Amino acid sequence: MDAAHIRNFSIIAHIDHGKTTLSDRLLHRTGTIADRQMEDQLLDSMDLERERGITIKAHPVTMMYRAKNGQDYELNLIDTPGHVDFSYEVSRSLSACEGALLVVDAAQGVEAQTVANMHLAMKQNLTIIPVINKIDLPHANVAQAKAQLEDILAIPGETAILASAKEGIGIEEILEAIVARIPSPKPTGAASLQALLFDSFFDTYKGVVTHVRVFQGELRPGLQVKLLHSGKNVEVKEVGSFNPKPYTRERLEVGETGYLTANIKSPKDIKMGDTLTDARLPASPLPGFQEIHPMVFSGLYPINTADYEHLKANLAKLQLNDSAFVYQAESSIALGFGFRCGFLGLLHLEIVQERLRREYGMDIIATYPSVVYRVRLAAGEEKEIDNPAFLPEPNHIAEIQEPTVRAFVICPNEYIGDLMALISEKRGLLDHTETLDPRRVMLTCRLPLNEILIDFHDRIKSITRGYGSMDYEHAAYQASDMVKLDLLVNGEPVDAFSCIVHRAKAEGRGRALAARLKEVIPRQQFAVAIQAAIGGKIIARETVSAFRKDVTAKCYGGDISRKRKLLEKQKEGKKRMKAIGAVNIPQEAFIEVLKA
Repeated sequence: MDAAHIRNFSIIAHIDHGKTTLSDRLLHRTGTIADRQMEDQLLDSMDLERERGITIKAHPVTMMYRAKNGQDYELNLIDTPGHVDFSYEVSRSLSACEGALLVVDAAQGVEAQTVANMHLAMKQNLTIIPVINKIDLPHANVAQAKAQLEDILAIPGETAILASAKEGIGIEEILEAIVARIPSPKPTGAASLQALLFDSFFDTYKGVVTHVRVFQGELRPGLQVKLLHSGKNVEVKEVGSFNPKPYTRERLEVGETGYLTANIKSPKDIKMGDTLTDARLPASPLPGFQEIHPMVFSGLYPINTADYEHLKANLAKLQLNDSAFVYQAESSIALGFGFRCGFLGLLHLEIVQERLRREYGMDIIATYPSVVYRVRLAAGEEKEIDNPAFLPEPNHIAEIQEPTVRAFVICPNEYIGDLMALISEKRGLLDHTETLDPRRVMLTCRLPLNEILIDFHDRIKSITRGYGSMDYEHAAYQASDMVKLDLLVNGEPVDAFSCIVHRAKAEGRGRALAARLKEVIPRQQFAVAIQAAIGGKIIARETVSAFRKDVTAKCYGGDISRKRKLLEKQKEGKKRMKAIGAVNIPQEAFIEVLKA
């Protein structure tokens, strides 16, 4: 189709503001999906997405629409995730578009991730069409949602389209606005083919299937193309689009989005954001999206060590589908061979683990999540440490710096005191508060990243009865009094339980871990000491008591000295056993402690 009749757009919103339902309605209204095939959350193909009600992967789909002016248009929609951990996925989708629908819930108004996604879209210079969704709800407040669009996002309220994706209200107006307001794609004017690779997945039969947006030239089967990043030349086998299932086409022209398959067998050959060009006449690369740096690290180990190679192959396939995820091989004395994996945040970590279990049938165990610390040594050099096992001895360290985040928390007025207490408990500093409307405020604060890893988001939700929302962006590193906390079982350090914590919180963490381990380590014939230590200083201790065998059972009557003699003999035996006895910690104990 000629470029003047093509529109590429994304839908961006906070979690649960009706983004997926709206895309379902657009598919239905344009006749892309027949009534008998229609189901809720159509573009959320993963079980995980449906269960949690969140979008994890961006899904492209091509729709044909006849506008009121009687002309046919090709609308390419890329559905995007809403959670802060998947903002990389959003930025990739936006780089392939000219416009975006910004969906705001009429009952909840502008939320933290609405603001974040809006900024991402503005960075790409996209045309924004605001949509106020869920106007059919009894407590919808359209006037307030319009006022927030103007005050917080500086978008004129009268340009917003009122809709209810659930009831099908306003869908026609949205489609007409896409045709009228979003500009058609413009060729770049390069000498030959330029196409942006913005996503990919692995197909057992076709190999690597790559999602592309053509900026210049045309893409057709049989064409020899070059991947500019890896310098690899490949032949295009098949091109097509999604509706939402893949279907083949003769060619992809300027402005169109779709997929291509080529003789690419290894996930390593593809880099997201790479430019595809004609092998005979290479064009210059397109501006890709920024290189992503993982912020949270955790070790993933197979529970059965024989599954190591299987896990390695599955991680490579998963990385192809999720390029923000990185991994490298590592080994642990306690857990054997595994991988050190980097994630964008805790939800990302949780989703990757769950996908490995469900989609690839892997039984895995994850170590305690940690962040990347910068360590300045006394000799003057700097190191980046993401694993407590590699932290140098305290006498060699001049300073440890930890990563911080700038967090934006939106909450109802009455919970502001409780949230400020939570922020100070997490070693955060409140920068300022901003009143959004008569009911809600936005707190802007700086927090150490490792403090918000585990339960910060859940605590916000429970304090604010589910009305609070949070978004964060990475800020600078700051020097902190961090120490390495080791757990010793019978005097031997267990590397899987080591972590880097702030000195003020080390004792509490040590006591909690030792108490948890006491519950799960099986009793031995001798007493087992579980100690938490910083360097050589023990800060917490629990003891797993020994099995008690009644050696005096056969001793009836007679003098007390006979009983004492038997007990002394038993004590000597236990002492000797403890000197040579190693404590065998079962795999279940690691899993239980790491879950906690």
